[in-house]
Amino acid sequence: MVAKGVFASLLLASSMMLHADVDSVQHKLTQNYPNVKITDLKTTPVKGLYSGILDQQVIYLDEEAQHILVGSMIRLQDQRNLSKDLVASTRAGSNTQMSAVKIDVKSLDLSDALKTVRGNGRHQLIVFSDPNCPYCKTLDNNLSQLKDVTIYTFLYPIKHQSVIPSQQVWCSPNRQYAWQQLIAKGVIPTASADCPNPVARNLALGKRLAIQGTPAIIFADGHVVMGAYSATEIQNIWQQLGL
Repeated sequence: MVAKGVFASLLLASSMMLHADVDSVQHKLTQNYPNVKITDLKTTPVKGLYSGILDQQVIYLDEEAQHILVGSMIRLQDQRNLSKDLVASTRAGSNTQMSAVKIDVKSLDLSDALKTVRGNGRHQLIVFSDPNCPYCKTLDNNLSQLKDVTIYTFLYPIKHQSVIPSQQVWCSPNRQYAWQQLIAKGVIPTASADCPNPVARNLALGKRLAIQGTPAIIFADGHVVMGAYSATEIQNIWQQLGL
């Protein structure tokens, strides 16, 4: 339960304020209410409203750090309990930063991704990766340690110098081999980059999905995490989310 004193210490504000970012809200909270320890502060689908964890429960905070709301946020479009999703992501690991808004995996055109199957392939991961991203290189090595997994890798060259090599990977006779040589060893494919390829579509897709960095990992239920997660961390998320 959130202590009554915490609520008493938070003043109500009625004026309309400009939209703030997470760092700004965190600064205001720390400056005005240093004894209120809200962790895992992040944006929500509602403009000006931020989610966080206080006393081991999901709360919502306004952008001026003057209001706290406790309860469930329900998205009317599909009746999804976004607060429940946040609880699940918190349980998946204290270092796991999952998006509160999940991606509709069924809406993705997986034919625009490189497909790798290991073992029976029963687990599914979708990865957005840039060949010149050092964390993507680390993640790719970590993914090689997973068993019984199907990995869909969307070539997502957000770095300008990665566009042509990504196109060359797709145009190569053996795309998976060309990708491994590029991501692991920095070997540029010899294939031309002028074949029909999905790189432009992938960049547009990532923009629509608000994927602003790499690597991005999307789990089969639509949960998204960012970063070079280890094989163990990914397996723990599978277990915690029942995937």
